[in-house]
Amino acid sequence: MAHVYILYSENLNKYYIGSCLNLMERLQDHKSKKFPGCFTSKDNSWALFFEIPNLSYKQSRNIESHIKAMKSSTYIKNLANYPEMLEKLKEKFL
Repeated sequence: MAHVYILYSENLNKYYIGSCLNLMERLQDHKSKKFPGCFTSKDNSWALFFEIPNLSYKQSRNIESHIKAMKSSTYIKNLANYPEMLEKLKEKFL
């Protein structure tokens, strides 16, 4: 099963949105800076802010794209605070 995850950097005050099949492995990739040119390599303070587990791969990619398109930290915070938003999002991209 796939995941959508959102990382937060306190130092940068920025969010990073991604999707993957293996969340623990992907988080380790970010922490170890496996991909030196990627956005998360700019800081060491990234922490998992929010995750959406148990999605199909296609659903996870669509939800990731949707969240990125919103370009809103308020939207991201609301996803974490209002479970009904998350449920509607999962249904929309079934």
